[in-house]
Order: sequence, then C-alpha cells, then structure tokens
Amino acid sequence: MSRLPSESDPVAILQQLVRIDSVNPDLVPGAAGEARIAAWCGQWLRQQGFEVTVLEQTPGRPSVVGVKRGTGTGRSIMLNAHLDTVGVATYAGDPFSGELRDGRVHGRGAVDTKSGLAAILVGAARASAGELAGDVIVTLVADEEFGSIGTEEVLRTVSADAALVIEPSSLELTTAHRGFAWFELELTGLAAHGSQPELGVDAIWHAGLALGALNGLRQRLHAEPAHPTLGHGAVRVSKIAGGDDAATVAAHCVLTLERRMLPGQSPEQVESELRALFTALAVEEPKFQFTLTRLVARAAFEAEPHWPIVRALTGNAERVLGRPAVTRGEPFWTDAGLILEAGIPCVVFGADGEGLHADTEWADAESVRALAKILEGTITEFCGPTAG
Repeated sequence: MSRLPSESDPVAILQQLVRIDSVNPDLVPGAAGEARIAAWCGQWLRQQGFEVTVLEQTPGRPSVVGVKRGTGTGRSIMLNAHLDTVGVATYAGDPFSGELRDGRVHGRGAVDTKSGLAAILVGAARASAGELAGDVIVTLVADEEFGSIGTEEVLRTVSADAALVIEPSSLELTTAHRGFAWFELELTGLAAHGSQPELGVDAIWHAGLALGALNGLRQRLHAEPAHPTLGHGAVRVSKIAGGDDAATVAAHCVLTLERRMLPGQSPEQVESELRALFTALAVEEPKFQFTLTRLVARAAFEAEPHWPIVRALTGNAERVLGRPAVTRGEPFWTDAGLILEAGIPCVVFGADGEGLHADTEWADAESVRALAKILEGTITEFCGPTAG
C-alpha cells in the first residue's frame, strides 16, 4: 500500500490517490476496482479517529463508511464521493502519475473525483478534530461510474440530516441535474422473401415509424418551458439492431432508447409517455407490434435554496472564495439523485479541473485546497460545535 502522508495537505493526498489504480471493472473487464483505494482511505480515516466500516455486498467492490460521533445534540452530515474511475486505454501519458505541474495534479481521476476524496478526508478530519454536536459520516463509494452499487448499499444502512455529494463543479453549487431512463423497444414483424415483401411484416420499416414518433416527442419536449438551469428534457435512440440478410423481410428489430428527465418527472411518467406513443402507432398501423422494457432509470435531482445544507455551503463558499457563490445545473446524473430519493437533502459541489473521461485529466491544486476549507467550514456550521 502507498505510504500515508503525515501532512494534511489535500493536494499531497490527491497525488497519492491518483497513483492508485481504481478503474471500474464493470467498465473495463479485469480492471483493478476499488479494493486498494478503499483500504488506503479506510486506514487514513482510522488514523484520524473515525469508526470505519467496509461494505462489500458485491465481492471486490468495497465502499468505506467512516463515522466521527458527535455529542448527539446536533445535525448529522454525510459526505459522499466515489472511489472508482473510468478507463485509461486511450490516456495520453502515465494515467497514474499524480504529478503536480503548473499548479495542476495530473492523472486519471484527478478531478473526477479523487480531488473530492482528498478534500473530504482533510475537511472532515479538520472539522471533527474538536468535538461537534452532530455526527460526521464519510461515505466513499464504489461503482458510481457504472451502476452506483456503492451508494445504493450505503443507503440501506446509513442516513443523515443532509449530505454533500462531491463531484467536480469548479467550486460552484450544482443544485439540479437531469435524471435518465433507458428502455428497450422490441418490434416484432413477420419474415418473408424479399421479392414478396407484401407477405411479411417489416420490423425495420416499423422502426422508422417509431423514429418518426420519437422525433415528434423530441419537438414537443423542446416546445415546453425550459428549466432555469437544465433546459429541456431529451429523448434519443442510442442503438438499433434488426434484420437477418439482404433478401429477407426483417421479422425483428430492437431499439435502445434514452430519455433524459427534468426534476418532477418520474421514471414511471416517462415510461407511460413512451408506451402511449407506441400504442397510438399500433392503432394507426395494426401490424405494429411492440414490447417496451425499462432497463435502468434514475430520477432527477434538485435542491431547494432554503435547505440548511445549501445555506451553510453557500456561506462557507463565499467566505473562502471571497466572492458570491454561483449555482449551476448539470445535464448528467450523479449519486445525489439516489441520496435525495432516500429523503436526505443534498447538494453537489467539487473542485475545478478538466478532462473528465478524456485522454488527459487534471485538477487545479488550489481549488482542491479551497474545497477542503469549504467542507471544513460547512461541516462545522451544519453539525454545530459543542456548547462551552
């Protein structure tokens, strides 16, 4: 295991973390996974006096929960970040160098989101070094980049009065992001010789009808009032497969659909919307036979400005940065959707950098230090120092 740094500089810790390969094996078969980095973070938290539990319902995919107990008279806070990264096959240079150059830490996961791991470790340790009224709960999770099994496992046994989800955000508060749902649309036709297509039912031709209907839905979504930070919902076809050979009417065609949702729209609602769309097609074209199956669905996220966690983070960001806090929305999904769905008010916040999922990646070192200070202040304010 890499040597644990004795100092509490989050940049030095970030460098150590980048040097640990934690590529998600569900994205890259045979990849390292989270075991080594989970062990490193767990040991670091134990050295700071945290009670550490490792959750590993899926073998080889551990998540770390570290708790520093307060007196029980204050609010509890959860700090959540993910241990895994995407792959490195096309990375330019050494993806695990952790090199600090020109004020930037380089390597896979540097900004997404080992910067968040480092800032959580330092911010939580500093804030809880003196006794707090509320509990500080650190959740460092597996598999955010694929299926979010880590946060799902954590939420089965862990709760808090509020949470901070640390994802790169250029030190701006992400107060909303879209949800998503993936569906499989299976179209069933009837095979026939290509010289007599009238004897068959062409599933690929019916796929064209489905594409036309989906385009109408896309136009309707864009005609609706836009969300102030997220814009409009979206629908698209991500994959299509069908047919057997050039001389046969296609008896089968399958489309994979993606629907991006705004806050207030549930997976059930968008599934009903799609089912009604294709049912209407079947009325117009009686030979149109379809099966719609929901594959994966995650609800959207939106924080309320009056939540105490939002107010505490806003105030501490302004204090550390010396400027008004900025809020933003994101088109992509994060584990904040699961945490809010579990009834825990939360907000997304993180360091500055570039190269998420790209061929080079870096985190701005000073933003990581600022992030740790902001987290320290937010934890202290939210959990409350003990009286006297």
